[in-house]
Amino acid sequence: MSDTTSSVEPTIEPTIEFFAGLPETLSNVSLRKNKQTGDRTVLFTFQNLKAIEKFQSFTNEFHGSIRLKDSEGEISAEPSSLKFMFGGDEGDDLKGVKCSFEIHEDDHWERFMRFMNRYAQANGMVYQDKA
Repeated sequence: MSDTTSSVEPTIEPTIEFFAGLPETLSNVSLRKNKQTGDRTVLFTFQNLKAIEKFQSFTNEFHGSIRLKDSEGEISAEPSSLKFMFGGDEGDDLKGVKCSFEIHEDDHWERFMRFMNRYAQANGMVYQDKA
């Protein structure tokens, strides 16, 4: 995971992108920590992807990573897993996409959490801790 940070904090709507200029809408996020290694895994769930709708991905540049943009700058993470879920009568209707990536460094985790707080606030999401 890499972080491009700017010193000025302009007002920028937090976005998540697989393809340049196509912000995706996050449906859910799950945060996990490996008790043995301390590594953290982020699991994003999307009900659909704008990049797939109408084949828009062919007209935009693919990053090769997932990019999280906000007023602090941009976070780039290479997915460790990308799972497409299909359903419907023919089994070819996209029902969702799950994307996961690991965060190893504490400072990267703190930066990610600041992004997620901004993203959640801008998109009406709430953090819910499992008991």
